[in-house]
This record gives sequence, C-alpha cells and structure tokens, in this order.
Amino acid sequence: MITVFGSVNLDLVARVERLPRPGETLAGRTFAMLPGGKGANQALAARRAGAEVKLIATVGDDAFAGPALAQLRADGVDLAALRRVATPTGVALIHVDAQGENAITVIAGANGLTEAAAIADDLLHTGTTLLLQLEVPLIEVLAAAVRARSRGSRVVLNAAPIQVLPEALLATLDVLVVNEHEAAALAVALALPATPDEFAAAFHQRSGCATVVTLGGEGAFAVADGRLLAVPAPTVKVIDSTGAGDAFCGALAAALDRGAAWPRALAEGIAGGALACTAPGAQPALPRAPAIAALADEVERRVVVSVVD
Repeated sequence: MITVFGSVNLDLVARVERLPRPGETLAGRTFAMLPGGKGANQALAARRAGAEVKLIATVGDDAFAGPALAQLRADGVDLAALRRVATPTGVALIHVDAQGENAITVIAGANGLTEAAAIADDLLHTGTTLLLQLEVPLIEVLAAAVRARSRGSRVVLNAAPIQVLPEALLATLDVLVVNEHEAAALAVALALPATPDEFAAAFHQRSGCATVVTLGGEGAFAVADGRLLAVPAPTVKVIDSTGAGDAFCGALAAALDRGAAWPRALAEGIAGGALACTAPGAQPALPRAPAIAALADEVERRVVVSVVD
C-alpha cells in the first residue's frame, strides 16, 4: 500500500515553438487544461504501475477541482481522505516547446492547507510506503515523515521543487529522489560533492538512505545498500517531458512497495519516466504496468552495479 501525501493541481498547458525569454510575448500553438500536481501525478503513476494507492490532498470547492481529480477517480486512486476548502484549487502554468522541454510556474492554492493530521494511523505501519514531495507545506511534510518513520513505514521523498531541507526531515528518509539540478542545490547546502554519482554516494554515506539522482535522457544514478547503480535510459521519441519525473517516482515507489530489488525497481522507474515522455500532458501520458514491465526488462539488462568506494 502506498500513501501519497501531496499536491493536486490543474495544469494550464501552452504549447509553443520555443520557451519565452524574460519580457517576451510569444504566440502559442495550442492550449489545454489537464490534471496535474506532483502528488496527484505520482499517485496516479504508482496506481497505473500496479500499486494500491491512497492520496492525502486538498482541493478547492471550485470548478477546477473536478477536472483535477477526474483521472485519479477513473483509475481507482483512493480519495476518501481528500479535503475540500474555500481556497482555489492549485494550478500550474506550463509552457512546452517543440522539443518537449518545459517551464513551469506553480500556484499552491488549496495545497497550502494540506495537513499531515489527515493521514490516518492505519496507513502508516510496517509494509506500507509514504511517498512525499514538496508542493505542500514543508512543516507538514516533516510531520508526515516523522510519524511514518516512527510507525515503521518506508519514507520516500522526491525533493521537488527543491528547497532547504531540515535535518529532521533528512533523518526520516529511506529513499531520496532528486534530479541532477536538485542534487547540485542540495550538495551546496549540505557541503557534499555536486556531480550526480558522487552526490548519491556521499548522501547515502551521510544519511544511510538510498539516494537516487535522475538524469533525464541519460538515465539515473543510485546508491543503495552500499552499491552504486548506473541505469541507462532507453531511446524513445520525446513528445512532452512534463510529468516524466513524477512517472519515475510513482513507478519506483510501486516496485519498491511490492518488494522488488533495487536494479529492477530502478529499471521500472526509468521505464515509467521514459514512456511518459512519448505522449502529451502529465497524467494522460503516465504508462501502465504492462508497458512499464516490458521496457524495464530491456533497461534492467543494462544496469551496471558497482561497490561504492
């Protein structure tokens, strides 16, 4: 069982030839309103990867809430603990260029009222996974992580969007997932090496938690159980990279939750992230378990495992 504590947004997506520069106005190609938010995306990604998933989140009592939740409901994510408030549902303003790269601005809205107290005790125990991100208040993320750790749950943090993380939060983690830019920022804050593989090794040695650094089209480095794993990315036709990181986190968490070994779990994470790039949008592009498994078979054969010095 995976409990996701995080954000729900409606993504307002403009497709453009290239991303606008500061002060510049561009004519867009198309516009769409799509469900998103890192919490919702990762909950749906984990669900489509085969896990039982409960989402703890907050939305507004407004017209954006329905479309923001529609795909989660359709795929069977448990929303029984969802809270509705008078504050507007969170939104993300997304530009996607012709190469599939994106630039995103997030307005928290109702996500800013999400509380760790909404997580029932029976969701936090040995054999369960708590999946966290940083689009809800950091103090609530910390409270959720501390409770989960004390009750024996696996605690997985995708430290995005990046911010300064308190030592108390870092001490609760079983798995940290960051991209290479987030890793570099954390490296500065923690006085650790900034290159992805060296950061993963140093943070693992410092904290004891498994550390994963994703590299986009280059795959990922991870250090877990004293081993460095280099995981290549498969070649896919990139249509839109929005949500690829969330697809990775959801697929990885689902694999770990069912007891997969690290090489397989990482291969499924990479497969999930790669497949999510092959269609437009965040949630609409999230792949399902059979496709993830098939591509992960190819990725897993190419994982290189070595002992950390």
